[in-house]
Amino acid sequence: MLHFECDYASGAHPQVLERLVRTNLEESSGYGEDAYCGQAARLIQALCRAPQAQVHFLVGGTQANLTVIAAALRPHQGVISAQSGHISDHETGAIEATGHKVLTLAAEGGKLSARQIEALCRDHRADPCAVHKVQPGMIYLAHPTEFGLVYSRAELEAIRAVADQYRLTVFLDGARLACGLAASDVTLPDLARLCDAFTIGGTKAGTLFGEAMVLTRDRLQEDFRYLIKQRGGMLAKGRLLGVQFQALLEDGLYQRIGRQEVDQAMRLQAAFQDKGWPLLYPSPTNQQFPILPDTALEALQRKYSVSWMGKPDAGHTAVRFCTSWSTREEDVDQLIQDITDV
Repeated sequence: MLHFECDYASGAHPQVLERLVRTNLEESSGYGEDAYCGQAARLIQALCRAPQAQVHFLVGGTQANLTVIAAALRPHQGVISAQSGHISDHETGAIEATGHKVLTLAAEGGKLSARQIEALCRDHRADPCAVHKVQPGMIYLAHPTEFGLVYSRAELEAIRAVADQYRLTVFLDGARLACGLAASDVTLPDLARLCDAFTIGGTKAGTLFGEAMVLTRDRLQEDFRYLIKQRGGMLAKGRLLGVQFQALLEDGLYQRIGRQEVDQAMRLQAAFQDKGWPLLYPSPTNQQFPILPDTALEALQRKYSVSWMGKPDAGHTAVRFCTSWSTREEDVDQLIQDITDV
C-alpha cells in the first residue's frame, strides 16, 4: 500500500534524524533553554529578517494554536476563523476550552477575505446589543488552508489593514507553511511584517514533532513561556526541538521540501485533469482534491491510501491525495500510470 492520505505518516527526514542521532548523547539544559534552541531561534529570526521577534518551540500544532490564542485575547473576546479552519473543525474544542469562542465565517476553500472580516467587525460595532456578544479580537488564518489554497501578499496586506483598523491580532497557522511559501509570493519576511504571530510547521515538513512559534509584537511576547508551560506545550527535553529545526532550516532543506512536495502534487494535478476528473478545489500545494468515479476509486484503493472528502453525487467521490517529503518520485510515476490506465 502506498500512502497518499496525509503528509505526516512517515518519521523524520534523514537529515533531521541524523542530527538527532549525532547529538543524542549530549546533555543540556531542559525546557528550551539550551544552545540548540537558541541557535535555531536566531536562524529563524535571520530568515524572517526580524531580530526583534521571539521564537518559541512547542510540541505540536494544537498546543501552539491554543497557547497563542489564549495569550492574545481578553476574556470577552473571540477569534475569527473560516468554518473549515483547523481550530474550528479539527481540535476537539481546544480553543473553546481556553474560554474563547471561535467566530466562524463561511469561506470558500478555507480562505478568509479582508472584506468578510471588515463586515463582521463593522456589524459588531454597529450592533446596539454588542456588549452582550463575543467581541472579535483576533484573526486566524491558515497558509495553506485545509483545502490547499494560499494567500497572496496583497491579500494578507488587505487583511492586515482591517486588523489595524479594528485592533485585531493576526495569527497565521503555518502547519504546511513550507508548501505555502513554495506556492505563493509570500515570504517569511512578509509574514513577520504582516502577522503578529505565525508558526513554522515541522510535523508536516520533516520533523518527528514540533512547531516553531514566531511572535513579532511586544504584547504577545510578555510571559509567553509561562503560557506554553501552562497549556502543555513545553517539552522537558526541549533540545530535541531545537536540533530538529536547526537541521530543517539551516541549509534550505525546509524550502526544498516544500518545493518538492508541490512539484510532485502538480504532476498529480495534471494527471487528474488529463483524465477529465474535476478538482474539488484548485489547490496549488501538496494537497490535491480530485473527484473520482467510484469505480476508479475502488480500483486505485487496492494500492493507494487516500483521505475521503465527500460524495458530490451517487457515482462520484471526492478524495485527497497528499504528497510529503518522503513521497518517492517512482511512486508518483506509478500512481500517474495507474490513473491513466484505470
